[in-house]
Parts: sequence; structure tokens; C-alpha cells
Amino acid sequence: MAYKAEYIWIDGTLPTAKLRSKTKIVADGAEPGIWGFDGSSTSQAEGHASDRVLKPVFSCPDPIRGGADILVLCEVFDIDMTPHESNTRAELREVAERFAGQESLFGIEQEYTFFDGSRPLGFPENGFPAPQGGYYCGVGADEIFGRDIVEAHMDNCLKAGLGLSGINAEVMPGQWEFQVGPLSPLEVADQLWVARWLLYRTAEDFGVSATLDPKPAKGDWNGAGAHTNFSTKRMRADYTAIVAACEALGEGDKPLTHIRNYGAGVESRLTGAHETASWETFSYGVSDRGASVRIPWQVEKDGKGYIEDRRPNANVDPYVVTRLIVDTVCSSLEKSGLV
Repeated sequence: MAYKAEYIWIDGTLPTAKLRSKTKIVADGAEPGIWGFDGSSTSQAEGHASDRVLKPVFSCPDPIRGGADILVLCEVFDIDMTPHESNTRAELREVAERFAGQESLFGIEQEYTFFDGSRPLGFPENGFPAPQGGYYCGVGADEIFGRDIVEAHMDNCLKAGLGLSGINAEVMPGQWEFQVGPLSPLEVADQLWVARWLLYRTAEDFGVSATLDPKPAKGDWNGAGAHTNFSTKRMRADYTAIVAACEALGEGDKPLTHIRNYGAGVESRLTGAHETASWETFSYGVSDRGASVRIPWQVEKDGKGYIEDRRPNANVDPYVVTRLIVDTVCSSLEKSGLV
């Protein structure tokens, strides 16, 4: 007897990496183990030296195949077992370990858009639907498109044991969101990548594609982001640390460094309109969805909690955004004694 292990990894396609996967048949009682692949077909090697290595780092039940079958998320290594240059998880590992004592937690809100051919699901063949306004958290066939896919995706994530905390319809027709967390940096990033793979795979069965394009419809339509909620142990107990975290994110060249790594095409989304701050400026405020970083009103009221970085694109690499926020905020809090 044997079981099927679906090996999943992030490729080297730029500017936005893609998910790849392939199936390995594994003997009952055996671990999945390392495996190889052709890096020249994934922008991770040249043809004359194409072998690359997949090293399992996270596994969960495969909700699509069922039974004993599993999904296996992998890091990519060169054949000398050094992390490949596209392996952003390796960089996060080091930062997460260095600041583990601050007990960082993340919740990431993943927005995405379904496409039927060349147009967003729910858009007519010619022209545009009614202006945005009624679609957000809407109900009814005139407002909502793709709910059957969303429900199937949610069920698949829960069967896989992923830490989903909710779903909702978003501002544009065919646009949705799911949330992962609160979880530690490595956990939230691993699980978000697997949830993305399950999104694409689930939509595939419905003949629909899902995209993380930050501006899927040009014109007067909201973009798609990955709002990133963050806290440390001290922030969850002390409002002073909340303000200090916001100040750290806005210090010196940090805003530009973060923006440059918050997803391809971020300038097309962060225009200062449609509940965004301009990518060229940094701001934070209580209950302000037009700020770069929002402090929820309940956090100010309670005097403790978390912050929401509203700048990351839907297509952001979660390994990168979590690393940048942990490194920036935790190092600043450490220097200030707010740990």
C-alpha cells in the first residue's frame, strides 16, 4: 500500500512567484523525504545544471484526494543543500528565531479575484457592472459571484487543518477574501501559501481562475491587498508598544524598503484612493483605512492589541512581509526596552 504526497513549492518566476506542485507515491509508513525537480522549467536553474532539491517543511491532509494523502510544502535548495536564491522562507527562519522571545503573531487577509476567461467573474461581456458599493459582504445573485467556489475552498482549508479565521465577499464583483491566523510568522506564511494552492486547485474544478493581481480591473474599482495584522507579546499588553511599532514602520527609509517588497505593482493599488494611502507617504491612525497602518478602534479603547499594515498587495510573498515587519518592529521594540 502507498499514499500520495503532493509536493508544493514556490518557483523563481519574477516579478511574482508562482506555485508549482507534483505528486510522489510514498510507501505506507515512510516519510515524504527530499525530492528533486527540473529548476530550468521554473526559472530556478539553467538547463546545463538544472537539478534542484525540494525539502519538506510543512504537511497537512490533502482535502481534495482525501484518505491518507497529504500536501507537502517545501523549501527549494541547491544540490549542495544551501537555500536557493528564490527561497525567501530561509531568510524568515533566521529572523523569526532571533526574535522568538517577543512571540510575534500575524493574521493575513488574503484578497483575490475570480476570472471567467478574460474578465472578472460577474462582469458582463461588454462594459461594466453596477458601481461598487453593494457587493461587499453582499448576498443575492445580483451581488455575489463565485460563492460555491469560495465555500468549497473554505471547506478544503478546514479539512486540511489550516488556521482560517473567516471569509467575506469584497468590494468588486468576483472579489473575495479569506483570513489566515493569528499564527506565528512561519506558520502563517506556510499556511497562506498552502491556502493559495488550494484556492487555485479548487477553482480549477469549477473552470474558473483565481488571481492575486493588485489591480484586477482598471478604473474606479478597489484593488486587491493582503492586509497584514501584527502584534508582539508586549503590544498585546501595552498601548505604548502599539504606538512604538507604528513609529518604527515609518522611520527613515523603512517605508520605502517595505513598499518595494510588498508585492509587484504596488503603486497601481496604493494611489491614495479606494481605502489606501499613497505608496509615496507613510501614515498611521486609529480606525483610519486611508492610512498606511491602521490601529483598530478597539485597540485604542482597550489600550492593547495589534496593528494592521494595509500596504501589502494581494500578491505579496508572506515570507517577505512577515520577515520585514518582525525585523523592523521587534528590533525597534528591543532597543526601546518594550519587550
